[in-house]
Amino acid sequence: MNSGAKIKLNFDAYKDSVHACWVGKNIGGTMGAPYEGTREVLDIKGFATQKGEIIPNDDLDLQLVWLHAMEWVGPYQLSAKELGECWLSFITPYWHEYGICKTNMRLGMPAPLCGDYNSSWRDSNGAWIRTEIWATMAPGAPELAAKYAIEDACVDHGSGEGTAAAAFVAALQSCAFVEKDIRKCIDVALSKIPLTARTGSTVKKVIECYDSGMSWLDCRNTIQKMNADIGNGWFEAPSNIGYTVLGLLYGEGDFKKSMITAINCGDDTDCTAATLGATLGILYGTAGIPKDWAEHIGDSIQTLCLAGGVIYNVPKTCSELTDRVVNIAPTVLFAGKADVAFTNGENEIPEDPFYIKKSLVLERLKSLKPYQFEADMGMVKATFTWNRSPDITPNEEIDLNIAFQNNVVTFSSNAFGNISHFVNLRWILPEGFTVEGKTGISVDQLNMHTSGKNSTKFTIRAGEKVAPINRLILEMVLDDRPGVIYVPMVLIG
Repeated sequence: MNSGAKIKLNFDAYKDSVHACWVGKNIGGTMGAPYEGTREVLDIKGFATQKGEIIPNDDLDLQLVWLHAMEWVGPYQLSAKELGECWLSFITPYWHEYGICKTNMRLGMPAPLCGDYNSSWRDSNGAWIRTEIWATMAPGAPELAAKYAIEDACVDHGSGEGTAAAAFVAALQSCAFVEKDIRKCIDVALSKIPLTARTGSTVKKVIECYDSGMSWLDCRNTIQKMNADIGNGWFEAPSNIGYTVLGLLYGEGDFKKSMITAINCGDDTDCTAATLGATLGILYGTAGIPKDWAEHIGDSIQTLCLAGGVIYNVPKTCSELTDRVVNIAPTVLFAGKADVAFTNGENEIPEDPFYIKKSLVLERLKSLKPYQFEADMGMVKATFTWNRSPDITPNEEIDLNIAFQNNVVTFSSNAFGNISHFVNLRWILPEGFTVEGKTGISVDQLNMHTSGKNSTKFTIRAGEKVAPINRLILEMVLDDRPGVIYVPMVLIG
C-alpha cells in the first residue's frame, strides 16, 4: 500500500513497538497507581504489587472503547460526536470531567461545549493519558494522531489545557515510531500546540532545567511551583505532562530509571508512569523493557470503567490489543492521507520526515474557544460560539455567533472559481423567546486554497418564563442542495 510513501516502516518492528507500548502502559499504571495523588516527593524502587497483579486503569480502559469506535465508525467519520456517543453508552465513571461531560451531553450539549460548560476540570489529566490508541493507529503521522486526540479530548476538556496536552502526547508518541531521538520527538510535538499554552511552556521549562544541569528534584519542584495557580492540585495536566517529559529526559533511555524518576515526582503517578512506559515501549520496542518487569506484569488487561453487558469483544491481553491495532492502522493512515507505508524490508526514513508548512492541528487548537460547537452540512460547515456560558434568566439576552466555512476545497483540491452557497436560516424557539439576526447568509469560496468564511450574529432573548432546560433549534437549508439540517441547542434556565 502506498509504495511511494515518504516514510516506510518495517511492519514487524512496528508491531513489536505497539506491543511494547501496551506492556509499558500496564507496567507504569500498575507501578504508579498506589501513589496516585501524593503531593510529596516519593522514593520508590519498583512494584508494590505481587507478580501477575495488574491494577486496572481508566488510562487504558477508555482506549479499548476508542478502538471499538474506530472499528465501528471507521477513520473517515470518527469525530467527537461518535466518541461522545461512546462516552454515554460504554463508559461508567462520573469522576470529575468524565461526569461533567456526560451530564452536559445528556442536557443536549455537543462537543466541545460539553467539555467547557460548568467545568473546573478543563485543564486536568483525563485526555492526555489515553493517546496511545491514536499514536499506534497513526505511526509516523503525528499530525494525524494529534487530530484524533483533539476530537477525543474536546469531549471532556473542551477548549481547555487538557485538549492541548492530549495533542502534544499523541504527536510525541506517533513521532517515536520513526524518530528515536526523544528530543526531536518533543520538538515535533511542541510544534503542534500553542507555545503560549501552559503545557507548552511547562515542557520548555523542563528542557531548560535539564539542559542547565539542574537535578531532577529541583526541576520537579520548579514545575510544581510554576503551575500552582491552576487550581486542580495534583490533577492538572501541565505539571504532570512536565513530569512525564522529565522522566524521558532524566531517565536517559533507561526504562527503570525513567519510570522511578517520574513516579517519585508524585501527583498523578499512575498517569505519568503509564504514559511514560508506553512512550518508552514505542521508542525501544520489547527489547527496551526490562525482562523482569515484563514478566512481573504479564500480558493480560484488567478493566475498571467499561459497561459490562453493553460493550463486548474488548481485548483481554496486550497481544490481542496489538493485533487489532496493527490490523486497522493501514486503513487509518490511508484515510488520513499520511505519507507512511509498511514494508517487509528495512525502515526508510527521510532526513526531515515531519516537516510541514502549516500544522492544521495547531490552527485547530488556536481556534478552540469556550462555549463552542459545530455542525456540518457537507458543503458548508458551521461553528457556533456563545458569547458566554449558555445560561438564561427571564428577559435576559445572550449572543450566538455562527461562522460558516465553505467546504468546497475539502471536497475537491482541483476546485476553481467562486462556488458559493446560500444558507437559509429559520429558528424554532421555546414559547416567549425571540431572536434578532439574519434569515440567510451567502457563503463564498475565496480561492482554491482558502475556504471562504462568513459569520453572522444572533441575539436571543428569553421571555417572562424560562424552563430548567430551554431547547432551541436552528433549521439550515442550502439553496442548491437537497439536504436540510436541524441544529439543536440548549440554554440552561
